[in-house]
Amino acid sequence: MRALCWTSGGELAVRQVPDPELRNDQDMIVRVRRSATCGDDLSLLAGRAPGLSPGDVLGHEFLGDVLEVGPAVRRHRVGDRVVVCASVACGACWYCRRGLPGCCDNGSTEPAAGEAEWGHPVAGCFGQPRAAGGFAGSHAEYVRVPYADVGAFTVPESVGDDRALFASDAAPAGWMGADLGAVRPGDVVAVWGAGAVGQLTARAAGLLGADRVVVVDRHPGRLLMARQHTGAETLDLRHTDVLAELRELSGGRGPDVCVEAVGGAAEEPRSLADRFTGRRRAPEALREAVHACRKGGTVFVLNGGARVVDAFPTGAVVHKGLTVRGARQHGRRYVPMLLDRMARDELRTEHLATHHFPLERAAQGYALFRDHPDDCLRAVFTPHESPSIDVRPGE
Repeated sequence: MRALCWTSGGELAVRQVPDPELRNDQDMIVRVRRSATCGDDLSLLAGRAPGLSPGDVLGHEFLGDVLEVGPAVRRHRVGDRVVVCASVACGACWYCRRGLPGCCDNGSTEPAAGEAEWGHPVAGCFGQPRAAGGFAGSHAEYVRVPYADVGAFTVPESVGDDRALFASDAAPAGWMGADLGAVRPGDVVAVWGAGAVGQLTARAAGLLGADRVVVVDRHPGRLLMARQHTGAETLDLRHTDVLAELRELSGGRGPDVCVEAVGGAAEEPRSLADRFTGRRRAPEALREAVHACRKGGTVFVLNGGARVVDAFPTGAVVHKGLTVRGARQHGRRYVPMLLDRMARDELRTEHLATHHFPLERAAQGYALFRDHPDDCLRAVFTPHESPSIDVRPGE
């Protein structure tokens, strides 16, 4: 099959790779209809995450048609249109049973790698290097989906592909930011980042009853889209004293909930010593969110691009009595509800798919996504011209 791979020359290219096969009874094979880029991929390509190896297939946000199922799969049949959660969880471990699939003990291909990096093994993810616990990604014609009954969800007939696609990762991540950030009716919520996750965080905050939602970014096109599609107010950080404006919008206190959803990596090292040791400063958006949040408020961190950072304002956290939370997205908790809202037209996401490319032009799509963030919010790849089920190659 064809897939977008990391090459030995440090570039992206579409290559022929072996077709995926069922390895376990709970696996299924999905024929990909849509697969989207994500800001986390850019951090990976920039070398800010455990390294890629030649042949690694990228992509983690996707939907498609079920092509083959293992004997233990009960919820899906050949021909079903499904959206697949970007994170991989078993559904049966201590964490999964408590509604924390992003903390799954068994979803990773290399749990020892997660334990060495973060102190505990974490859930797996499509499109990540195997050394980081990842599975072959979705920028491909076909994908093996482990624990299929846990991580794949049938898409309602009334929900189009471009809308359902974002139930894979961006929508559950955004909803989680608002939900675990404890947004309540009447709150003032500030969201840093007007990308797909930031916009969907803002939309979730509004649906959860926030009185005012403010999105902060530096890209005018993204800010315009946030105003048009989420109903949020916006602040252009290039021309605004963000802290002062947020206090003005919240009765002088600061927002009740601040969500950092920029999706970039930590700031580059500022000294030769920092470059040598790999130390990086906490993202400016995260530091600003801590300083902006009202006393006793909540800061939620959705950006996972920075592995280890310094210059984090712990004094402000303590003296202001803040709650600081973060999580890898708990997709299984949110995806069914999000698909229902999409079917009822309460949650519209198709506007986020700003550019479509055939799989052969995926490298060009990534370049546009990286170099023109104000124009390209998400590039979406379509490996097949027709969505119909076909016979596996060689059969």
